[in-house]
Amino acid sequence: MYLLNECLKISLWRCLLFVLLLPVWSAYAHADTPLRMVLNWSYQGPQAWFFLAQERGYFAEEGIDLRLDQGSGSGAAVGSVASGTYDVGFGDINALINYASNNPDDAPVGVYMIYTRPPFTIAVTTDSDIQEPADLEGKTIAGPANDGALRLFPAFASLTEIDTDSIEIMNIEPRLREQMLNRGQVDAVFGFVNTIRFNAMLAGIDPDERLRFISYGDYGMDLYSNSVMVSRELIDENPEVVHGLVRAINRGVADVLADPEAGMDAVMAQEPLINREVETARLAATIEDEMNHPELADVGLGNIDENRMREAIDIVVAAYGLSHTPELETVFSTDFLPPEEERIYSLYE
Repeated sequence: MYLLNECLKISLWRCLLFVLLLPVWSAYAHADTPLRMVLNWSYQGPQAWFFLAQERGYFAEEGIDLRLDQGSGSGAAVGSVASGTYDVGFGDINALINYASNNPDDAPVGVYMIYTRPPFTIAVTTDSDIQEPADLEGKTIAGPANDGALRLFPAFASLTEIDTDSIEIMNIEPRLREQMLNRGQVDAVFGFVNTIRFNAMLAGIDPDERLRFISYGDYGMDLYSNSVMVSRELIDENPEVVHGLVRAINRGVADVLADPEAGMDAVMAQEPLINREVETARLAATIEDEMNHPELADVGLGNIDENRMREAIDIVVAAYGLSHTPELETVFSTDFLPPEEERIYSLYE
């Protein structure tokens, strides 16, 4: 009888312990996965899909606690993810190609393409004698160190056969770019066309009257640009979280395309001091100029044309003189995209 009583006591204590710990175990089992994401630049209109997805709880529905941080350039996002500082980045796929050529095992992987047309440009003033790439020889071109157009300039120079030894490259603070060009302190500046255009507007410069653009895409660089990229570690250790992340972002992109003002509301909630009128125009121009490649009718939101991407990889490898050509799967994975019916671009045009 004594042994029976002792056994019952042990069982009762076990039951009590289970009841007490059940809420803890339950909370742990349903805890959100924390992810850190670095953006391409300071908070702007063309990041609306991320903020709207967060505001509407799409990440939370996928069990993700996402922190969105400002970035310092599309090229910088690659290193930030590769180093482990961030789990996710929104950055230039061409910088990723370059990185993957030398570091295939550590390179992030693109999982959702957003900028399907190349935004890279060199801006000059309308009264400049620079009309074509050859006219850049002997000039000074300025840009932020992590700017995608600056990083791709060796590739652009190779394709256009210009002498880079005669060109001075000046690294400057992003906030100085448009003003220095306007004042004639430099001959030209690197950047994304809509970054320069709308930053000029914010600085009181009329871009239509004052600026001209030499666009990389007009000279054979038919490249993709900014993609959502994730660390290889996250893919290997938690692929379901990557699936959820991409689903949430896809919903955010679709929502902004259907209702840009809702997207801008989310951006303004994140950064109320920005100029809504200018950022709304920047968002519209980005959708029209950088996200509206004809291939979207066939591949849908977030996807790529594999042949075009392979050609883009070859362009970057040849122009940089890279020793290794990364495999497509090393650069971009379509494994995490939502079903095609959830990515039909024509629904949001």
